[in-house]
Amino acid sequence: MIPRVGIGYDVHPFVDGRPLVLGGETLPGARGLLGHSDADALSHALADAVLGALALGDLGAHFPDSDPRWKGANSLALLAQVAAMVHARGYVVGNVDATVLTEAPKLAPHVDAMRANLARALGVEPAQVSVKATRPEGLGSLGKGEGLAVWAVALLVPRGPAA
Repeated sequence: MIPRVGIGYDVHPFVDGRPLVLGGETLPGARGLLGHSDADALSHALADAVLGALALGDLGAHFPDSDPRWKGANSLALLAQVAAMVHARGYVVGNVDATVLTEAPKLAPHVDAMRANLARALGVEPAQVSVKATRPEGLGSLGKGEGLAVWAVALLVPRGPAA
């Protein structure tokens, strides 16, 4: 068994009438994201990166939006299920790194809480989880504030005998 790397990406449009959930944190005063679950694009991108590292498909293959069981689902709980799939195959998360691309809201005040939430779901320490944000500087639909996107990468390593 060798270390494995995966990339994840998710994008959602903003909608009125929903809270914005990112990394398991509800950001006050922000418009939410359109989606079948809680639309936590950060958790979704990380889940896709982790699944991709083991060639297990994407989040939609395991938790399809056509299944009413996942309507309004907590994306951190889905991420924890993905981590369990990885663990069952003899791997653990070495580290993850994500970049959120959005004009607003400002994420810096929430990053530490997001990292802690994501680490808990993945079964790792917060030091193994990186969350960054950048602005599209007015370019394209994301720059016009129509939604946000997240890119993520995950490194999985073989689980040791004591894990």
